[in-house]
Amino acid sequence: MVFHLDKCIGCHTCSIACKNVWTDRKGAEYMWWNNVETKPGTGYPTAWEDQNKYKGGWEKKNGSLEPKMGGRSLRVLNIFHNPDMPRMDDYYEPWTYKYEDLFNAPEGADQPTARPISMVTHKPIDIKAGPNWDDDLSGSPVYAANDPNLEALTPEQREELFDIERLVFFYLPRICNHCLNACCVAACPSGAIYKRGEDGIVLINQEKCRGWRMCVTACPYKKTFYNWSTGKSEKCILCFPRLETGQAPACFHSCVGRIRYLGGLLYDADRLVEAMNVPDDQLVDAQRDMILDPSDPEVRAGAIANGIDEKTLEACERSPVYDYVKKWKLALPLHAEFRTVPMLFYVPPLLPVMAKTDDGVYDCSNEELFSPIEKARLPMEYLAKLFSAGNVDPVRLALKKQYAVRLFKRLETVGDMDAEVVRRALEEVGSSEAEAEAIYRLTSLPTERERYVIPPMRREEAMQMLNDDMWEGKGAAGFGFNEAPVRGA
Repeated sequence: MVFHLDKCIGCHTCSIACKNVWTDRKGAEYMWWNNVETKPGTGYPTAWEDQNKYKGGWEKKNGSLEPKMGGRSLRVLNIFHNPDMPRMDDYYEPWTYKYEDLFNAPEGADQPTARPISMVTHKPIDIKAGPNWDDDLSGSPVYAANDPNLEALTPEQREELFDIERLVFFYLPRICNHCLNACCVAACPSGAIYKRGEDGIVLINQEKCRGWRMCVTACPYKKTFYNWSTGKSEKCILCFPRLETGQAPACFHSCVGRIRYLGGLLYDADRLVEAMNVPDDQLVDAQRDMILDPSDPEVRAGAIANGIDEKTLEACERSPVYDYVKKWKLALPLHAEFRTVPMLFYVPPLLPVMAKTDDGVYDCSNEELFSPIEKARLPMEYLAKLFSAGNVDPVRLALKKQYAVRLFKRLETVGDMDAEVVRRALEEVGSSEAEAEAIYRLTSLPTERERYVIPPMRREEAMQMLNDDMWEGKGAAGFGFNEAPVRGA
């Protein structure tokens, strides 16, 4: 998956689409499998990026990777008391309103109001937080100033960032990353969490889950949730019933800004351990090196030998994710230092440039070619902390290439650019006019079929490998069980 942050308008349509389809039920009131955060900001749950607090993801110990929450022995000791989970206050206490106070209020001089009622205790509450409580509050000393990513900035940069003239923010939509090296899978004592072999979607078997909630701690992105009603853990399932019928997930399909792209990636699983043991500043390149070219004859032969059919390979060749991540190097993983190898990538946003007002004229011009990138209101070190484990180089390349494409299209459409300047800009980022045109078209003018290239799932083959009775399952459809999972079952 790729989310293009330069196109996100923060409308939260994706969040509502997911909420209405999957988490509009008892025990899931506080769950937002898809949420949109304002950055800088603390996010949902509060300060989820602070792994000193939540102990999520992996860390290197004695030359190997171990869950930051501790090994098996520590997890056994904490199985009945997990001290590193988010609390209800870190999410928020979900509420509704007492609408009968509006409809049944007697005639009077005052306008009746509907009091907020907790959906957990069913008692009146004073609302203090919500899933997007810090929405657009980039200058807030309560929210933006407590963003863990600000640690990458100097005290001077932090002070400048909160000057009223420099206030800036962007939106960060988040869903489960369906990681290759998913820490939630490794941490589950029940073996209920697994990664589907046919498409890589990470799921929780509701029949096997015993509600130990180790997955909640282990996930550094805090995208597994505990359902207090059923006693089971739940998470984003990437709308796999829709994918199996060739449809895009609900949050993708409803996206107003059309920022979301979906496609297949081939990767070399044998290189996973090696790629995750490199230093932090090499993690992005190591993950990209794992991704294989689907048009390479040797790769295709190996893929077919491993049971991947031709139609899937054809879909991988047309994958917009491959183009953004591997070919153009525009998309980057979120917090690669967690070492979960996320399969959701982000194109960093081109942020507003610092300018000045002189005699009533707003001047944002710059003499240097790429100076707008370096003079953006949000320091590049912040974006590097977010998307490339602190390494500024991948972020700088992604931003410069986007800027070069803008210069190229401005020369073509407006004609007020120097052709030599545009040529030099493309050359400096290792691009060409043909590639710039391809980036522009996939960014600005993609059709739905170009944004979502969904390989055939071939679910029947996966079921055969599990020795399931194909004839018995032929007439079955949908998601769930004949009987709902019982708490503690």
